[in-house]
Amino acid sequence: MSEVRRDPTTGDWIVVAPRRLERPWQPESFCPFDPGAPETGYGWDVLILPNRYPVVSPEAPAPQTDGFYEAVRAYGRALVVVETPEHNLDDLSDLPREQIERVLRMVRDEMARAASDPGVLYFLYFRNKGREIGVSLTHPHGQIYELPVVPERVARELERAEEYWRGRGRCLHCDVVARESASGRALLRGAYWAAFVPYYARWPHEVHVYPLRHVQLLTQLGDGELAELAGVLKAVLCALKNAVGKPMPYMMVLHQAPLRGDHRYYHLHFEIYGMYRPDGRLKYAASAETGAGIYTLDTTPEDAAERLKKALASCPRGIS
Repeated sequence: MSEVRRDPTTGDWIVVAPRRLERPWQPESFCPFDPGAPETGYGWDVLILPNRYPVVSPEAPAPQTDGFYEAVRAYGRALVVVETPEHNLDDLSDLPREQIERVLRMVRDEMARAASDPGVLYFLYFRNKGREIGVSLTHPHGQIYELPVVPERVARELERAEEYWRGRGRCLHCDVVARESASGRALLRGAYWAAFVPYYARWPHEVHVYPLRHVQLLTQLGDGELAELAGVLKAVLCALKNAVGKPMPYMMVLHQAPLRGDHRYYHLHFEIYGMYRPDGRLKYAASAETGAGIYTLDTTPEDAAERLKKALASCPRGIS
C-alpha cells in the first residue's frame, strides 16, 4: 500500500506507491478506457473513473515511522478523467470546445465533492500527453489526485504570494498577468482568461493560463469562465501541436489553493510545459534541473512566444 513520506532536508512530499508497477503499459490490443470495456460501458461522452493503480486510497493504512522521519497516511482518491470515447484522437485540442467544457465541468463537480472530505487537503488536476514522456495509456485522458498534503511546488508559491500580499497589499499573480499581458510573450486575452509564455519559463514551450478574475479555486469559476477556458486550452494546445512541425508532448497542471484555509492572496492558474526544443528534440530534466533545480533553456521565452503565436494562426481562435 502507499504512504506519503517527507524529505526532512527539503520538505518535499514523496508518494511511495509500489503497486503502480502493475499498471498496463501502452497496450496495443486493448484499452480499458474504450467504450464497452468493463469499467466504461456505453452511452457516455466523459467519464471519471477510479484509478485501478492509485497513488492514494481511502483504504491506505497508517504509516510506520521510527520517530525521526515523517510520513502521513496516503489517504485520498486517484481518478482518471476519460475525455472522450474516441481512442485515436491525438490530443485534448482535437475535441470540440463544448466537449472540453464538459470535461472541465465534471472536474469542477468532482472537486466540489472532494472538498466535503475532511481527509483531503489538496485537489490536483493534471494531464500528460505523449509516449515520449511516459504516458501508460494513449487514450485521451487526464488525472485527479485528491491528496492529504499540499504539493511542495504549490506550497512555495503560496509562501511567495502571501509575502507579496502582506508587503504590497495586492496579488503577486495579478501583477504577473498585467505585466505579461502587455509584453511580447502574450498569446491570448479574452473576457475572462489570459495565456502567455512567462518571462521565467523553465521548459522550451511553456504556457501559463490565468483567469483575469482573482480566484483561488476551480469551484469558484462560473459557467462563462469555464466556457472560455475550454476555448483557450483548445487554442493553446493546438499551437503546441503545430509549433515545431510535429505533435508536442506536454504536461498540464492546475495550480490552485488548498481546499481548506484562507488563501485569498493566491491566484489559480494552469501551467503547461511543452517538452520539445525548437529543433523537435525532447528536453530532459537532467542533473542541473533534477538535482539542483536550475532549469536551462535552449531558446528564449520570447522566441517561444513568437513560434506559438505563428502556430496559433492556424488554430481555433479560442476566445470570442
